[in-house]
Formats: sequence, structure tokens, C-alpha cells
Amino acid sequence: MSAGGLIEAQDEAARAALIEAGRLLFARPCTFFYAAQRIDQLPPVTDVPEVALCGRSNVGKSSLMNAMTGQKALARVSHTPGRTRQLNFFDLGEGRLTLVDMPGYGFAQASKLVKADWQGLMFDFLRGRPTLRRVLLLMDARVETKPADRAAMDLLGEAAVSFQLVVTKADGVKPAQLEKRVAEVEAIAKKRTAAHPLVLVTSSETGQGMAELRAELAALAAP
Repeated sequence: MSAGGLIEAQDEAARAALIEAGRLLFARPCTFFYAAQRIDQLPPVTDVPEVALCGRSNVGKSSLMNAMTGQKALARVSHTPGRTRQLNFFDLGEGRLTLVDMPGYGFAQASKLVKADWQGLMFDFLRGRPTLRRVLLLMDARVETKPADRAAMDLLGEAAVSFQLVVTKADGVKPAQLEKRVAEVEAIAKKRTAAHPLVLVTSSETGQGMAELRAELAALAAP
């Protein structure tokens, strides 16, 4: 399957066109339309492509969604790890793409039962959505890769879902540390057959990487 997106841009003109397509897509409305806490509550499958976002609790997923869409309160930023335990669906561009905000994983305060339920819901969702084009797996620039991250990648591989690693909070570390962290994440991507080869580096605070992230998602959106 073709990786698509920026990695296939042959020249600067092609790259600029993808960046512009991303800008135009995310200039359109993005609105919440559905929430599900169980697999039997999922919205019906349509022909609209879906992209899901997941990551460890406190990885900055809500902040990333808000920055990516230019909406300060699109995704609620929770200060209690593991508090959001449902799949939230957002319509982007009036039917061009559905963004799915998945609950954070690896929260220490949650019970083992909740963790198991979350893993079950995640796996069932990943395995059962034929329109799910990609999962963005967020990795904190300030924190080393955790066992929970690798477990999530294992689940994605088992579900045969393509995922793309996105480094968050790039503004929170010094350049040398960021370079080392990005190299680590890129090495992980190379070893995972389900991983997209392009690792994105972002900051919700400075806007770093947002244009590239939007371009990647625009390449997956419906015309």
C-alpha cells in the first residue's frame, strides 16, 4: 500500500501543493458529532475516511487537535490522566474526513479492569472500521518510549492498521535532546511494518509541524 502524503512529493512544487491542500481542508469547519464508550455504540460506517489519534495520557493529544484545527476548545484538555474513556468523533470539512479522538492509554491511576476494557474497545474499533485510513500515534518529545507505547503499536499491528508516529511537545526540550528523541522514534518506525515511514515533529505551542500534519491528513481525505 502506498504511504502517500509528503513522503511521495517529487519536488518543492508538489510539497507546496500538499501543504496548501492541508491549509484549505483545515480552514473548513471541524465539529464534534458523536461519542461512543462501547463498541456497539459506534456510529455507522460511511464512505467518509477516518483518521484516529491515540497516545499515552498527557501526551498532548487534545492540545494537538485544538492547534491542528485552530479551535481552542474542540477537544477538552483533561488534567486527570485516563479521565476520557470514550471515542469522540469529529467531522472535518463537512464530510471530507472524520477525526477520531481515542482515550489515552497507560494511565497509572486506572484499575486493571479499566485498562483491559480500554484495550478491548481500542482493538475492536481498529479491527472493525474499514474506513479507518490511519492512526496517528503520539509520542512525547520529553519522555522515552514506554512499554504502553509499544503495546499500542502491537495492537495496531495485530489489527493490521497503518499508523504514523507523531512527536509532540517539541518545544519542551533542547534541540540536541529533540534530535535524539526523533532519531529514536524514526528507528522504531523502521522496525514496524504497519508504521508510516515519515515521522512528524510537532508543537501545539509554537505551531511547529502543523502544516505538515494537515497536509498528511488532507492526502487521506475525500475529494
